[in-house]
Amino acid sequence: MEFSELIRTGRAQAKLLRGPEAPPLRGTLCVTGHHLLLSPGPQATSDLWLLLLRRVDSIEKRVSGDSGTITLRCKDLRVLQLDIEGVAATLDIARSIEALSSLESVITSFPFFYCPKGSATRNNCGPSWPFSALARPIRGARAAQAPPPPDSDPAPLSIRSLANLGRVPGRSGPWSLVRSSSTLDPPKVYSSGPFPLRLHPTQARALRLVLLRSSQPLTGPQKRRCAENEELLRAVRAGFRPGARGFVLDTRSAQAAKQARVTGGGTEAKAAYPGWKRRHRPLERGWPLQESFVRLVEACGDLEQSTDHWLSQLEACHWLAHVKEALSTACLAAQGVGREGACVLVHGAEGTDSTLLVTSLAQLILDPSSRTRAGFQELVEREWIQAGHPFQLRCAHSAFSHARPKHEAPTFLLFLDCVWQLGRQFPLSLESGEGLLLALFEHTYASPFGTFLCSNEKERCLCEVRTRTHSLWSGLNQPKEQRKLRNSLYVPNPLAIWPSVELQTLRLWQGLFLRWISLPEPSEVAWEKVWQIVTDKKTEGCEPTVSASEPQL
Repeated sequence: MEFSELIRTGRAQAKLLRGPEAPPLRGTLCVTGHHLLLSPGPQATSDLWLLLLRRVDSIEKRVSGDSGTITLRCKDLRVLQLDIEGVAATLDIARSIEALSSLESVITSFPFFYCPKGSATRNNCGPSWPFSALARPIRGARAAQAPPPPDSDPAPLSIRSLANLGRVPGRSGPWSLVRSSSTLDPPKVYSSGPFPLRLHPTQARALRLVLLRSSQPLTGPQKRRCAENEELLRAVRAGFRPGARGFVLDTRSAQAAKQARVTGGGTEAKAAYPGWKRRHRPLERGWPLQESFVRLVEACGDLEQSTDHWLSQLEACHWLAHVKEALSTACLAAQGVGREGACVLVHGAEGTDSTLLVTSLAQLILDPSSRTRAGFQELVEREWIQAGHPFQLRCAHSAFSHARPKHEAPTFLLFLDCVWQLGRQFPLSLESGEGLLLALFEHTYASPFGTFLCSNEKERCLCEVRTRTHSLWSGLNQPKEQRKLRNSLYVPNPLAIWPSVELQTLRLWQGLFLRWISLPEPSEVAWEKVWQIVTDKKTEGCEPTVSASEPQL
């Protein structure tokens, strides 16, 4: 298929309305295979306006007289209006945008054609992927080597590094780890996992604790068991700290876990896992989460409602309630690891949504290195991209699409919102600023980079994503971008950060949900000025003195 076959008309004269604060643009509108362009003309002072067609979430068109209007609702929550001369041109452009913005084939998407400035060639993309060398858990489990020195610093753990520690007694060697992780059939007790995440050091350097994640155990109606998995979880407790308690944190309700047994899932049998206690902390996922996102965006876009009505709508969409539950569950997991000295296994249904949400937030709470710029990027790469969060399915549409597939859900957006809440309550402790969170939100739904393409590592390998596209991290780590994305007030904080999870302390992320609708609040403008002052001082070589202690807001 050629892109030209989907373009019904090449160009037309149009006026672009970008919002109440932006002046309209007039010029020649052009449709290409991946972009919508508006050229103001040689006499205009404005630059070429460009929109990646993949960012379009829904299209509305109407005609009147000899002209027409196209309303584009974008995945980054922008609403654009195009007034076009000619009825036929309006309809043809609308059909072209509809076809080109919904191409299903991954390899026809723009990342496979994009060549950023400074790149030698489009097909020489390997060196631009900074995290491509992270350990692959199962592959590493088959090739475990000698253990590292006992005094080495804690580092991210894969199954390989767990075997390398030399603390897994008995038969729990690499082959047992592979069988427990269910990559081979039979047996198959977890659909993915368990995968150790990190060893968290406490005040005593020799005391090591572990946080794990997995999908639900595939026990089924027959209550199947896996000896290798049972031995692994016994070894986790005994090998890292004799007598350590273990907690299984299930992100489903007890009723949902019981019902899952009918379709082959279920929960761990208590008798088979002595020393492990189960706690249920149900988190919404899938369609209920998507519906909450849609209703929140609808409420934010209604500018004519009263304050009381808007507040009632905000409460009715339950988005902040989801934020509260996610942070609360992450704090529970972090408390078990960091304060109670326990081993914690977090699992849900597939192990690719709420499980990743909880463990990622728990690491941000406990681990100072995850709160650095590089550490946060590695956290996203490791815990979301390489762990198999299906971005291609979950982020196919945003909040404006009329299609409502059940597999769509803004789980990663919920994670970003929770990180924003952490940054608001601890404004000095996270090196990544709001700009980075907004950039990640935009790039998960539509991007010129290949980082969030596909839904798992197998699909990325088949599509040759790492050899044929460029990495988002390399683009964001350019010095010019870093100045906009970094929190200039950041001061390394070696302590855990324990957020308040009461609804009264959580706020709507206005920088995302209201950024195309209303002007920033005075407080936000003041913070921007503070950051600009700090950034200018650092540029001049004068580091400002900022106290490392900060109140919990």
